[in-house]
Amino acid sequence: MNDSTTDPTARPVVLDVWCELQCPDCRTALEDLRALRDRYGDRLEVRLRHFPLEKHKHAYAAAQAAEEALAQGACWPYVERVLGGVAELDARGEAYLLQVARELGLDDEEFDTALIDGRHLLAVDADQAEGKAIGVTGTPTYVIGGERLDGGKSQEGLRARVEEIADRLLAGG
Repeated sequence: MNDSTTDPTARPVVLDVWCELQCPDCRTALEDLRALRDRYGDRLEVRLRHFPLEKHKHAYAAAQAAEEALAQGACWPYVERVLGGVAELDARGEAYLLQVARELGLDDEEFDTALIDGRHLLAVDADQAEGKAIGVTGTPTYVIGGERLDGGKSQEGLRARVEEIADRLLAGG
């Protein structure tokens, strides 16, 4: 029997989170994501997946900036900071994305270059295409153990459902 709580070779359960960094519902979901990461640690791999919505003018640039933060080793701190400032992102756009990079000690010039040269466009487009292919229509949307959970309308009970699935998968069932 493979006990994933003690076996260092056990693979983590993957939670894909289709998110949009200008989305107030995704900002609301941050508390749940933090709680899940705290509860499961390395046993749960929370992967940011991009699903920029056309109604938010800075969402596509924010997705590219998040990919640059990932490249610089600070994806979740960056994502959390940007989501925490949705109103500022609405008002200031790319200037805010660069400010957050600076505040986190990241190379903001590299962020600016990445937004200009489009080096992360393919990653963002691939996430969005995959999301559409599996039926994602809004954010946040979670996929764990092959099950899609839509969080855009209500976060109510969502974390408990993710925990239930994660516990079952980690137990080998």
